Amino acid sequence: MKALVVRLDSFGDVILAGPAVRAVAAHAGHVTMVCGPRGEPAARLLPGVDAVLVWEAPWEGVDPPPVEAADIDGTVRRLRVGAYDVALVLTSFHQSPLPTALLLRMAGVARIGADSTDHPGRLLDVRHRRRPGRHEAEAALDTAAALGFTPAPGDDGRLRILPTPDTSGLTGDGPYVVVHPGASAPARAWSPDRCAEAVTLLSDAGHRVVVTGRSEERPLTRYVSGAAGVDLGGRTDPRRLAGVLRGAEVLVSGNTGPAHLAAAVGTPVVSLFAPVVPAGRWGPYGVPAILLGDQRAACAGSRARNCPVPGHPCLDEVTAQDVVRAVQKLTKECA
Repeated sequence: MKALVVRLDSFGDVILAGPAVRAVAAHAGHVTMVCGPRGEPAARLLPGVDAVLVWEAPWEGVDPPPVEAADIDGTVRRLRVGAYDVALVLTSFHQSPLPTALLLRMAGVARIGADSTDHPGRLLDVRHRRRPGRHEAEAALDTAAALGFTPAPGDDGRLRILPTPDTSGLTGDGPYVVVHPGASAPARAWSPDRCAEAVTLLSDAGHRVVVTGRSEERPLTRYVSGAAGVDLGGRTDPRRLAGVLRGAEVLVSGNTGPAHLAAAVGTPVVSLFAPVVPAGRWGPYGVPAILLGDQRAACAGSRARNCPVPGHPCLDEVTAQDVVRAVQKLTKECA
């Protein structure tokens, strides 16, 4: 059986799809992951993925591409050539799988399943309805099971990635805490000043601190590292970042992809979680975690990319001392 698993969102979303991908792989002879450019690096880290098909859909992402007939036709042809037997379409609770299902149906995929609030007509063979409040990783597993893909015996359903490289050459020897100050949306980021203060206070408390970020975040990581931290801004691709996180005692991060990557390598998380999306659906999954941030703030559930409340109080009322206490609590509990 040749199977497709579709998750067209960002890096962290694809990591959260990992348990469902493994469930499909337990039953299928070949699994192709269909994802967007932002999710591609994550898809290549997931166990059970045999091939990755990258496509930027015009109905996903912050700045989706225009609808082009040639692009749609080309994608349908690529899918048709693959001669897939079954497809699992994974979406977030606020998204519709039906545009994707239409393309898959046009490509000749015989059996398609997804979680859909909207009536699917003939687009879905299995229409799952997610249970209220389920974490995104659990909801994806539920949808896979509805399509007949149950986890392999002994699979605990946690997040997981392929083996990571040795990154001690980057981090140095001995225990360390990672601070990741960037976020995929400004509303989910703690302020740079707070991050920098936390690095200094963690160092004063005896922790070695490593600061990570993308290449374009180098000015941010340089500022946050200051004289107390090790600045790895722009020096870690996703696999190396996973290695750095695997070796860490704790990650301090907003609700962004590295928090899910840390969970996938078993590292505890101090989560500076802006409530623009529900923590019960998007918080660190399957690892010890401490959630900081006012989950009842006025921005709760807004899905805002930029904070709609002056002063960003849901996160910026969290102090550096709060973070240090949370790190110390997790390091003691997980020692």
